[in-house]
Amino acid sequence: MNISFCLITHNEEDNLPRCLESLKGVAREIVVVDSVSTDGTVQIARAAGAAVFSEDWKGFVEQKNSAARKASNPWVFSIDADEELSPELRESLLRLAEGPEPAPGSGFLVSRCVFYDGRWIRHGDWYPDWVLRLFHRDHGRFTGGLVHERVAVDGPLVRLQGELRHYSFKDTQDHLARIERYAGLWAETQRAAGHTAGPVAPFLHATAKFLRGYLVRGGFLDGATGFKIARLTAYETFLKYSKLRKAWHP
Repeated sequence: MNISFCLITHNEEDNLPRCLESLKGVAREIVVVDSVSTDGTVQIARAAGAAVFSEDWKGFVEQKNSAARKASNPWVFSIDADEELSPELRESLLRLAEGPEPAPGSGFLVSRCVFYDGRWIRHGDWYPDWVLRLFHRDHGRFTGGLVHERVAVDGPLVRLQGELRHYSFKDTQDHLARIERYAGLWAETQRAAGHTAGPVAPFLHATAKFLRGYLVRGGFLDGATGFKIARLTAYETFLKYSKLRKAWHP
């Protein structure tokens, strides 16, 4: 089971070295589809031995599917530049590669853990965040709208031990900027699908999101950081439904 690691990048020179370092000894191939970076991203990727392709931005789904199609191995692991394999996940992948090849339709889930405000977040809505990242390129592909893409496979799902470490945000301002961007993309996707939102939907969904993340899923166990995450996650939910409503009632 030879694994190709596939990335999409745009101006990721700060994150990329950490990601690529974690792939050493595990990746049989690294494929990078870069959307016209203006920093040192391409040079860093090539220095690490990656096959680099330059393509205009086509959206998360098509960009990631394009990277997977370029892999020379049938099994691909999709990883973002701001992520890295934990030592435990590396060992899981090495054991998998040394064993018998799984059924082609299988999909492998990894638990993603976010580093935020100087600590690892292990409660609330952000953890455990099981994401499907390892799959056979002929039996799985990315689907979804403009944001929150996911892999769909036609076989069984298997959870791997270890974590995918995620360095999501540089600071609070970066977090807020992404909230604004992703909320807009989500609203565009929902509107294109014919969905709408009533006048109280933003308030109801935001309140439910906060209560689930902070109380039901134990976000309070992360202290002040847990409260901050629950509050900002609720704000993002409020913004998503507000933008969706505004799209229908400008």
